Parts: sequence; C-alpha cells; structure tokens
Amino acid sequence: MVAVASGAVALAAAAAMVASSGEGDDTDDGRRGRASEPLRQEASGPRAPASASASPSPTTSPSPSASGRTPAAGASASPAPSATAGRGGRGPAASGRLYRHPESQVADWVRANPGDERRAVIESRIAARPAAVWFADHTPATITSRVRAVTAGAAAQGRVPVLVPYVIPERDCGGASGGGAPDLDAYDAWIDRFAAGLGSGEVIVILEPDAIAYADCLPAQRRAARFASLARAGRVLTAADPRARVYYDAGHSHWNGPARQAELLRQAGAASASSAGIFSNVSNYQRTADEVAYARQVLAALGGPAGLGAVVDTSRNGNGAPAGGQWCDPDGRAVGRAPTLDTGEARVDAYLWVKLPGESDGCKGEAGSFSPSYAYELARSAPSP
Repeated sequence: MVAVASGAVALAAAAAMVASSGEGDDTDDGRRGRASEPLRQEASGPRAPASASASPSPTTSPSPSASGRTPAAGASASPAPSATAGRGGRGPAASGRLYRHPESQVADWVRANPGDERRAVIESRIAARPAAVWFADHTPATITSRVRAVTAGAAAQGRVPVLVPYVIPERDCGGASGGGAPDLDAYDAWIDRFAAGLGSGEVIVILEPDAIAYADCLPAQRRAARFASLARAGRVLTAADPRARVYYDAGHSHWNGPARQAELLRQAGAASASSAGIFSNVSNYQRTADEVAYARQVLAALGGPAGLGAVVDTSRNGNGAPAGGQWCDPDGRAVGRAPTLDTGEARVDAYLWVKLPGESDGCKGEAGSFSPSYAYELARSAPSP
C-alpha cells in the first residue's frame, strides 16, 4: 500500500539542529517545492498515498517529539516583528520568521561527525533550515513542559515555531507509525496539556497528519468520533493561545479529490473560527505548484471564514513525486523550497519543512531514524543556499 501523508514512528527524542536566526534562502525556482524537516522530534511523520488511485497505507515513522531540554539560545539575530496578517487574525505573521529548534537528529549527527565529507552539505542544506517539531508519544506528564520549551525558545528569539501533535488514537491505521493515545478521552486530555504549553506567542500547529485524509480505515462511528476530537482540539488550542494558527490535514493533490477532502475537513472542524486552514503534502513528494492549485480548490470547496489559508510541506519535493507511487525512501528525491512565511501565493500562508529530511520512512533505516546517506542524497541534489 502507498504510505500516508506523513508517517512517523515516535522515536523518543531525536537530536537537535543548531539554533539559527533565519528562515533560510529559497533553493528553488518557485515552480516546484523542495523542503525538508530538520528537527529532532519523535521521528518524522506519515506519508500520504502517492496517487489517488493507490490505497493509502499507514504512516510509517512519527517525527521525534521534542526533548524536555530547554532550547539553547543559539544565534538569534534580532527578533523579527510578528505582525499578524489582516485575514481575521488567523493568517500567518506578515513579517515573523520561522524558528529553528536546537534539537534534531540531523544536528546531533552534524555535531558528532566533524570530519565526515558529507557534513558541510548536510549542515548547510538541511540542518541550517527551520523545521517542525513533532510530539508523537503519549506522555501526559511531560507534554506541557516539552511544548513550553519549544515555544519559549521561539518567543525569546521573536520567531514562529511549527509544532506537530501526532498522538491521535489508531493513527496510521495500524501501519509502521502506529501508536498514539490509547483512546479519544486520553487524547483529549493530552491535547489539553499540549495547549497549556503554547504560551501567548505566534505558533503554527500542524494538527495530526493523516488523521483526516486517511480516516477511511475507520468505521463510520469511530471516524465521526475522531473528527469530533480534532474539532475540539482546534478549539482548545486557540482558546489557550489566540495567536496559535491550527491547520488541518488535507492529504495531498494525488490523494482525495478537492470536494471529498473538503467534506472530510468540514466534519473535523477545519471550516470553523478556530481553524487557520489546511496543510498538504506532509512527508510526500508532490510538486509545490500542484499543491498550491489543490489547496486553493480544497479551500474553495471548504467554505468557512474568508481568512482560511494553506501551508505546504516542501521538505522532500524538489524533484517531484517518484514514478509508480513509491513512498518509502524513494531514490532520486531532493529537498525542496526553503521554509518561509512569505510564499507570494494567494491563500498559501507558508512553505514548511514538516517531514525531517534524512529521517527514514523505514526502507533506508528504521522508520524515523536519521540516515546520513539518505540525507546527503536529498541535500546534494539541491542548489547551494
């Protein structure tokens, strides 16, 4: 089966990337995306099916959840202002910059291998980029402090962190990234604790990759219950931090059609006042131009507040999707367009590195583990920063 949009088996905490000040320059010509997700969180996420005709398979490796260590100050540069866009208060910051958390598997590898000939390429083209921080293990006792460590580190630098809660029960439909909370009551309580760590600053939340686009594996009653919990999660997160922007799972352009995906999103609360919009292409390889067009079609079908937008994962889509619907560490891929909150595209709020480039889907290493050879393969195909 083709893997789901963003699979990630929760590896306890992965290494961190060196904290840095900027978003990273564009490494693409704007016609196709390429990004990668650098951080150490739990292992990075699920992978949506490569084609609409292929039946999605469960996600494989959750991205590592951020460790409990307080992020290092790092090279911070002067904090960028965080004016919110004039789209109902939920659009991305007009001038905010993305946060690079100093905890990631790739950063650990860079620090531990100063003499490796691949180090410079991996460091400059992957480790130096801001990326999402995944929280993929059900640890109620520590989740608030772990989230707070990331959001406080970002606030200290005047930057915008990207967080990925990935603990929905029955995630990945029993695939390589299976796991999560034991039931929806436990999940709801975990989300409450997650929200308590958000603080009051700007934050982007990529809510549960695969949880909506890949919900057909659930019977109707359990699917409706999941969607109700996701809608509740959006309300809880934005009540805890009114500047939080919560995006919901839209799969990608070669999965469900726009009308079908919009219907599912609506059931899960994505058209509500607590939603900032949708995300697509997490852990997949679809070209950015295709995702932009798809996202606009989904948003048009979704309705809801006028300010709803989309974010696209460009972490591994530099060369587009492989032939034949391959999803597990396919050869010939490349990191994509650098993460940014300034896309220049209407209704597209950000290009993000949600999946961490170099973390295996399960074929070039254990799911969620960092593979320097895979990272180098992805990075060397990208133009110099």
